[in-house]
Amino acid sequence: MSATGATGTSAGAVTPGTAPAAESAELAVVTRSGFVESRHLGSAVLLDPAGEVVVSLGAPAHPVYPRSCMKPFQALAVLESGVSLDPVQTVLATASHSATPAHVEVVESILALAGLGVDDLGCPPDWPGDSAARDAVGRAHGGRSPVYMNCSGKHAAMLYACVQNGWSTTTYLDPAHPLQQRIAAVVERETGEPIVHTGVDGCGAPVHAMSLVALARGIGRIRRATGGPAKQLTDSILAQGWAIDGPGRANTVVIDRLGVVAKLGAEGVMVMATPDGASVAVKMLDGSLRAASLVALTLLARHGSISEEQLAGMTPLLDLDTHGGASIVGSIRTSF
Repeated sequence: MSATGATGTSAGAVTPGTAPAAESAELAVVTRSGFVESRHLGSAVLLDPAGEVVVSLGAPAHPVYPRSCMKPFQALAVLESGVSLDPVQTVLATASHSATPAHVEVVESILALAGLGVDDLGCPPDWPGDSAARDAVGRAHGGRSPVYMNCSGKHAAMLYACVQNGWSTTTYLDPAHPLQQRIAAVVERETGEPIVHTGVDGCGAPVHAMSLVALARGIGRIRRATGGPAKQLTDSILAQGWAIDGPGRANTVVIDRLGVVAKLGAEGVMVMATPDGASVAVKMLDGSLRAASLVALTLLARHGSISEEQLAGMTPLLDLDTHGGASIVGSIRTSF
């Protein structure tokens, strides 16, 4: 594999990064009282079932950190390492979960398979993302915990793979660790592009920069798999949509309502792949996810991978309204 492993730059060097504003497209606007209040710039790409570019907005050939949109590749590497996970555990391995009690129970069940505990997780402590779960922890005078961090399922699955293969569980986040080397190989295999830059994700795991075209291609390949761990991953996501995000949250709603594999990433990244094999990847330049699902779904509707009626049925569920007091005074809408 050809990962550079770069995590910094020398004095005077050009800092690598995503596309600049001048090369980006306006993807969405936020209106209030008939006035365009904000504009979201970014890039997006739609690929057909053959992996060919159908729609290109902005600069999708520029590298981005996929953040949690890389989790399907990480989960695939874990499954290919020989571990045995049930469907809901499989989803938690690729989830950005909201730490409801049901999510936490599954994470703990993966750790139990590994013979490990919460203290072995390498992700940082956090509060539950689900408001009811967070309130419950507070009422119980609890505090932040690594198990509540949205990536804890991924970390638990990584640890289980290490135990099963006799690898170190204390250095599993090191890019040179056998598991991380396998993940990098899976990323390059599925995306069809060499890794151009490697950094550290918010959860402490390596994150590999890739173009939006490569990201969409890789997610599409996983979605179209007809057997093996990739099909196991896809089938599990579609059967257990609640586990990848949380009840009522964007990815879960898209999965459950449309049968579309959807995965968000921090800093405004979104990927989706449909039953017909089309895939889409979006990067909002300002890092906001509030318009990302709408942009991705609109591109899929324009291509015919979902219907306009399905798109219209989804929009009320994506928290797109702008409020003024108790009234709705505007909305988030696409610009294309």
